[in-house]
Amino acid sequence: MSISWDTITQDMGNLLVSEQETYADIEAAYNWLRKTYGTKDECIILYGQSVGSGPSLELASRLPCLRALVLHSSFLSGLRVMYPFKHSFSFDIYKNIDKIHLVNCPVLVIHGTDDDVVNISHGKQLWELCKEKYEPLWLKGGGHCDLEMSPQYLPHLRKFISAIEKLPIQNLRRQSLADDHKKEKSTKSSIWIGSRHSTECVTARDRSRKYISTNNRYGKARNSVDSSDRARNSFDRLGEIVRSVRLCNVDCVKNAVEEV
Repeated sequence: MSISWDTITQDMGNLLVSEQETYADIEAAYNWLRKTYGTKDECIILYGQSVGSGPSLELASRLPCLRALVLHSSFLSGLRVMYPFKHSFSFDIYKNIDKIHLVNCPVLVIHGTDDDVVNISHGKQLWELCKEKYEPLWLKGGGHCDLEMSPQYLPHLRKFISAIEKLPIQNLRRQSLADDHKKEKSTKSSIWIGSRHSTECVTARDRSRKYISTNNRYGKARNSVDSSDRARNSFDRLGEIVRSVRLCNVDCVKNAVEEV
């Protein structure tokens, strides 16, 4: 079974939803799945798209036995959509970059090369920081909201799920991935951890961890936008997405950035 988290309920009147409340929402969905169907963590795949990558990655970071995680058009953090900051700030939102190292399950990253809302460098850096890498899907010409239209999208996703299903439930970690890597070594490219190959296709179109990076480990994201105007515009567009699900702290974050 899977929990797909790409949008949050919008028909909520004038209620303003905070980042922490979105974490509570996805945990409620997770608890319902466990209670109603008795589904074990080893049988759950989390799928987070865009803003939904925040709640999905947060939950994945606290489930050591999770089957797998899919990050679709994800970002390093809210502020980093605007500018490639080297360090995390307390007022930032959805600090995925500080949580990805806590995820133990296999991770599939999907991102469009022409995403003008969240630059593809976000997806590539998250993939680099994964413990258990799966062959990523970089869709040439893909934007922020049209990747599902690619003829390569579903086949690659099915391939990932099929590979995950073949892994023994009790051995989803490094040993199983290493064995699978050996079996795939004769193929054109390896899909598992340690691989630096990627697939480039042509498309038709316990709560938030207070982990603060204190070194220059990450540096400037590759392919990051140098123009401050274009970066600010990207953040504005992401802000529109966040506001569409009534996350109340987007404007506060933007104002704080302008003062930095």
